[in-house]
Amino acid sequence: MDVGVVLQCDPPAMGVVELAKKAEAAGFSHVWTFDSHVLWQEPFVIYSKILADTERVVVGPMVTNPGTRDWTVTASLFATLNEMYGNRTVCGIGRGDSAVRVLGSRPTTLAELRECVQVIRELGNGRSVRLRDRDLHFEWAPDSRLEVWVAAYGPKALALTGEVGDGYILQLADPDIAAWMIKAVRAAAEKAGRDPAAIKFCVAAPAYVGDDLAHQREQTRWFGGMVGNHVADIVQRYGADGAVPTVLTDYIKGRQGYDYAEHGRAGNPHTDFVPDEVVDRFCILGPVERHLERLAELRELGVDQFALYLQHDAKESTLAAYGEHVIPAVG
Repeated sequence: MDVGVVLQCDPPAMGVVELAKKAEAAGFSHVWTFDSHVLWQEPFVIYSKILADTERVVVGPMVTNPGTRDWTVTASLFATLNEMYGNRTVCGIGRGDSAVRVLGSRPTTLAELRECVQVIRELGNGRSVRLRDRDLHFEWAPDSRLEVWVAAYGPKALALTGEVGDGYILQLADPDIAAWMIKAVRAAAEKAGRDPAAIKFCVAAPAYVGDDLAHQREQTRWFGGMVGNHVADIVQRYGADGAVPTVLTDYIKGRQGYDYAEHGRAGNPHTDFVPDEVVDRFCILGPVERHLERLAELRELGVDQFALYLQHDAKESTLAAYGEHVIPAVG
């Protein structure tokens, strides 16, 4: 199992680069970042410096979306980084959340996401694509290689992932929910005539190594609020009738709005509705042994990568603990 890390693009940008360098030194395989250009700094600029200052890690957004950049621009960014640094990028993508909502817009449709995935992947792999009645091709990027991993929760988005995604990103680390989601993606892939085993599965969630569980919960409760934004969309679309596991829909009943100014931050006051049980299920907290136990469960389900969100007050000690104890055991 690969282990990646997810960083926010908070200034100073060089601080993000330094954390990425420490992650590579600790044995992490991927460095992901949020992609929300109003709330934080522009990730693709930071990726270039990370790649220049490292040798091995793969970089990419967790996740970008079809709405904030022209799709050909996004593809060009990846292809350019690949030409410069040797195919060390991956595209995580979803319908959009904070990046579009802070602009007063809404997540894109699944049809738009499907087409966007196709455009970015074809151009990012040096192939031609048809867009707006024109044939487009990056003649300058014949050797670029790019995988597109789709983030999803709802039934239709999971089906889309199985039909078109090179990988699937699930942003929570509950094994029961992960089993349900992975099964849905694999079933959709098989129905579409694809090899389900060819799809890579990434589980992403906050991880905090330490002994003060109460403090760790408060530092990571924001994550349940972030997931709740997506779940609220699902409930609005499908109702709370079992279209997704009830542990996802039940806990948001106390949700009363959300302030994106506090998005992805420890201490977010708009996540008080998230109970301790959900924090414990969605995140990986506690001593190293608990992390190893949870990752072993996820690996048994076929998870290829665990990407830990590092938005709390023990960034460097958690990186070090994973490098010393966790990655050697699960990698």
